[in-house]
Amino acid sequence: MPSIFSHGIAAFALGKATLFKKQSWKILLLGVVCSMVPDADSIGYFMGVPYSSMWGHRGITHSFFFAFLWALLMMWLFFRSAKPSKGEWWLLLLYFFLATASHPILDAMTSGGLGVAFFAPFDNTRYFFPWRPIKVSPMGAKAFFSTRGLKTIQSELLWIWLPSVLVIVWCWRKKS
Repeated sequence: MPSIFSHGIAAFALGKATLFKKQSWKILLLGVVCSMVPDADSIGYFMGVPYSSMWGHRGITHSFFFAFLWALLMMWLFFRSAKPSKGEWWLLLLYFFLATASHPILDAMTSGGLGVAFFAPFDNTRYFFPWRPIKVSPMGAKAFFSTRGLKTIQSELLWIWLPSVLVIVWCWRKKS
């Protein structure tokens, strides 16, 4: 998996590239949170939940089904007064879905693990993309601050941060 920081910058860039008339910090921050939530399943990893289980790491919380449910929850919690009959409601839902789904998509581009259960709970098959340039991040803070962790950061700077920053700068210049 990429580091939690890289998931966040990707969701922020995605938010900047959306068609929202008004990009509030609230919306962008919620998108960043959405991109980080799927890794809540890593708690189970440390509690003995088998990695390959649907409830294990990169299982159900990394599925598109979960991303959709999480997006609906964000709408209910933070935009309850918004009306689904309005286009902006659907754009927000789409952004929260894409921000959450960006997490497993990036994970499927990493060099390690068992793959991602994109279609859980309907199918627990784990998938990777054929192109996997991102070094998998070690789990745990101590392992992250190691030689392997440094290689992960270098990989993420090239494959996630650089494109994200380019998108953010392009969006900023376009609005100027």
